[in-house]
This record gives sequence, C-alpha cells and structure tokens, in this order.
Amino acid sequence: MISADRPRRSSESSTDRFACGAARWPTSTIRSLRGRLPWCAVLRLRRDLLDAVLAHARADHPDEACGILAGPVGSDTPHRHVPMTNAERSPTFYRFDPSEQLRVWREMDDRDEVPLVIYHSHTATEPYPSRTDIALASDPEAHYLLVSTRSAAEEVRCYRVVDGAVEEETVVVLDGDR
Repeated sequence: MISADRPRRSSESSTDRFACGAARWPTSTIRSLRGRLPWCAVLRLRRDLLDAVLAHARADHPDEACGILAGPVGSDTPHRHVPMTNAERSPTFYRFDPSEQLRVWREMDDRDEVPLVIYHSHTATEPYPSRTDIALASDPEAHYLLVSTRSAAEEVRCYRVVDGAVEEETVVVLDGDR
C-alpha cells in the first residue's frame, strides 16, 4: 500500500507519526517495537529513491532487477539507492552477483550503513513474494520492496519476512529530501 506524505494538521505535533490502522504511533515507538509489530509496519521512502528503483526495474525488464536502499545504522529511513546486477539474468529469479555484493556490503560498512531495503522486480506477476523469495529472505530487519513491471502502471508493495511469515507494510512516499 502506498500513500503520499500529507501535510500535518495543526492539531498534530511536530513529531513524525505513522497511521497504522486506528492507532497512531510516534516514530520512536515504531523503532523500539520494530520486529514485534508485524501488523503495523511502515516504510518511509523518498520519491527520488522510489523513482530510481522503478527506473532500474524498467531498464532491466524483461529480466528481474535487484538492488538495495541503504541507510545509516540505527535508522529506518533509507537515503541511498544501490542498483545491483542480477547474476541470474532471468525473468523469474534474481540473485545478487556475489563479488558485487561483497563490495557493496564492505562499502556500507565503511559508510556506517546497512541495507534497509532489499528490492527486486517481478516481470509478469503482481508484486508479492514468491515461495522462493520467502525462502531466501534472510534479513528479518530488512524491508522487502517488490516492483511489478508487467504493465506501465506503478505497482509497488513492501513486506517484512520473518521465519517464513509475510506481513505487508505501508509505504509512505515522501516528496523532497526528508
């Protein structure tokens, strides 16, 4: 589910708040409960990063595209797009090139970053994790962003995958550099 960042009402505090069902949670609460609230997860993503992911997915079509969105250690908001090579060059499967992955992970270590978002595209199906995607999802702290390139329409969905359980997250798209 994608929602545009909306202007704050005058009755809201200046603290970021996420809508999650009927409840509203401060950012600090979401971060402290991360991993314990599978029903209430939000990915805040700048529009330029989402546009870069979509452009990468369209450029690699008909093969699946893959990459990461990196962010500072301790943060839950990515700030850097890192497109990666699909070593499988396949329309139905992706795998990071191992030498490229090692280089990127070392670079993130040097920059005090972590892969906050792991993304890939589906070329002919909806953006929902396949059985293979679920089986290979090894980072319970990561957001798994899926993009479908089966049509010209923007189809993007995000998930947390923990011990084989898949929970969809809300994606809040931020305009500007926040």
